[in-house]
Amino acid sequence: MLEKVVRHIDASRDQLLDWQRQLVAIPALGPENGGTGEAAKAALLETFLRDLGLAPQRLDAPDPRVPGGFRPNIVARLQGKRPETLWVLAHTDVVPPGDLSLWSGDPWRLRVEGDIMIGRGVEDNHQAILSALLLFQALQRTNVTPHFSFGLLLVADEETGNRYGMDFVLSHHRHLFAAHDMFVVPDAGEPDGLAIEIAEKSMLWLRIAVTGKQCHASRPALGVNSLTASAYLLVALHEKLPRRFPEEDPLFAPPTSTFTPTKKEANVPNINTVPGHDVFYLDCRVLPTIPLGDVELAVEELAASVRQSHGVQVSIESVLRHEAPQPTLEDSPVVTRLAEAIEADRGKKPSLVGIGGGTVAAGLRRCALPAAVWSTILGCAHQPDEKASIAATLADARVLARMLLMP
Repeated sequence: MLEKVVRHIDASRDQLLDWQRQLVAIPALGPENGGTGEAAKAALLETFLRDLGLAPQRLDAPDPRVPGGFRPNIVARLQGKRPETLWVLAHTDVVPPGDLSLWSGDPWRLRVEGDIMIGRGVEDNHQAILSALLLFQALQRTNVTPHFSFGLLLVADEETGNRYGMDFVLSHHRHLFAAHDMFVVPDAGEPDGLAIEIAEKSMLWLRIAVTGKQCHASRPALGVNSLTASAYLLVALHEKLPRRFPEEDPLFAPPTSTFTPTKKEANVPNINTVPGHDVFYLDCRVLPTIPLGDVELAVEELAASVRQSHGVQVSIESVLRHEAPQPTLEDSPVVTRLAEAIEADRGKKPSLVGIGGGTVAAGLRRCALPAAVWSTILGCAHQPDEKASIAATLADARVLARMLLMP
């Protein structure tokens, strides 16, 4: 049985490219990223699933900001011989292409160069979707019933916080999942496919607003320069927080917590004005043993120092705050079975790792549902000329097939 399914997967290159071409053409951007949501892509995926003989179920999350007023989540399931279900979780939204001059072609038009597919979303997260679809197709076309049931959950809103995606599904449709189910989340990985993520760091995104007094740049003493104060605070956060929280865990790379200044909002439009208001953002990826409350207290202490030294006001707002859940156990069935399948397909044993956080596996782990994050990817997510490997997409489908069909 396994050999028939694997052969079918390996012969599915043309189908893979056809599906990928159609998916890339739909810019499924959330409203935070200037888009209208995932409805068009979800409708296409429902068509794919029905063509494979499945009966997809919609789990719509209300969102008045998008046309139609909802963000679609989709569930499809193929019955196996045993009650346990192997679930693959993938997300349908993508990020904006960014500076188009950095792309070698249209981000929304698939290009194929040998083994490489290029286009926005091909890796993040179409590769996961297509590996699952290829496996569904192989099982149906070969008339093979797997040992376990096979489920696919396609969620919205992964790129901007999961509120309308995985969080909504777990809050309103938790009954779909059983404690003995297994969950594979192909939302991170390595080019060789030999890393299984079982733990995540906590995530804390902070919006830091510094308010001084605007004035003409020719008489700076009449104002309070918010940009100067903001710069002092930014550097202090970047340099002092790592020293405040030096703990290490070799499961992660890097093994320490990270505190990275990122986005900067515009202040004044002209050069000869001292700005009275500045806003920047801090992305914190914190080891799960460190409470986020301790980090927030340290940030506030540094902000208080800048308030006093520069005579400004500083407000701190959490844009995203996710405490890391308990890791998936190393001997859980999803981890051991996935590791066996990878070794059988690749001839090498995979390693267990932790990552900086941000996959939909975190929500599952908070519900005590065992999840393993794994895929074979080039690591091009969010980049210009995002790339994915045809061979890796097929190979990941083979590994999932082995999980379902190995004794």
